[in-house]
Amino acid sequence: MADLADLGESELINRLRRFAKRGQFNDDAALLSPDQHLLRVVSTDALVEGVHFSSSTTPGFSVGWRSGSANLSDLAAMGCLEAEGVTVALAAPGHTSIDWLEEVYEGLAALLQRHGCELLGGDCTRAPVVMLAITAIGKVAADAVIRRESGQPGDRLVVSGAHGLSNLGLRLLQNPSDISLQQLSEPLRKAAIKAHQFPVPRFDAVAALHRSRPEAAPWRVAGTDSSDGLRRSLELLGNACGHQPLLNEPFALTEGCCLNSCLDGGEDFELVLALEASWAEKFVAQLPGAQCIGWLGENPGPPCWANNKKPLPIGKGYEHFAKL
Repeated sequence: MADLADLGESELINRLRRFAKRGQFNDDAALLSPDQHLLRVVSTDALVEGVHFSSSTTPGFSVGWRSGSANLSDLAAMGCLEAEGVTVALAAPGHTSIDWLEEVYEGLAALLQRHGCELLGGDCTRAPVVMLAITAIGKVAADAVIRRESGQPGDRLVVSGAHGLSNLGLRLLQNPSDISLQQLSEPLRKAAIKAHQFPVPRFDAVAALHRSRPEAAPWRVAGTDSSDGLRRSLELLGNACGHQPLLNEPFALTEGCCLNSCLDGGEDFELVLALEASWAEKFVAQLPGAQCIGWLGENPGPPCWANNKKPLPIGKGYEHFAKL
């Protein structure tokens, strides 16, 4: 009998689709339609001790900040310009420090305040490890939604910022005595650790999409966030729209990051978008740090190099149910 490790997250989601209405599991968050002009966006994520954070790499304040940022990132990936509120289900052992938990909620509150978002309530229960299950709520105009399935052949693939930096920060925190890592410049090391502990949901990238939209151009944006890695995001986009992501080579890498770290490090929480060529050019010019990394081909297929159609280096994004 197969278990979750054999099945994997993607196939698990495919199995569960039949319990929801058609198309409901296709994007970063769920859409509700209170009227024909406005959509509510609802995202749920859980951060679990020992899986998403540990005391050696993530102080309590950062745990709260990162948990909120992960959810708000999903709202941005659907086209929201802001978040309205979140609820939090807290599970924890009885011996959990009250001071540490208050620090967690201080971090969450700081992230929410930065984005004009409210803590609406939630639940508390006992569990073997700490878990924060957060539901975030936002809104988006019905004619300005970002959907993974919207990509078309020739669309340029653009990212809102660099990939691999969060993974570099994690490696620095996990290996403080690694000589090769310590040889990196002090500003880079600080930036990497900040990227890992205090990620920022890219609502500013959504605003840049609106500012850079060519006059009279229809709103057609495909996108997702890169929480599970750039490669995984490209796979999700390509599979949803039925067109193969073709990547530029050489790939623009973050200083100190190898290609595999850039593709599969995860937790960068950048937006990965497919845009019509002229829109993509204006978007990249509008948003500091954004870059074009390739385009969508005519036919379906996994992400590959554009110049020779060779596959990317062996690797995969984060797999929640991988056997240890």
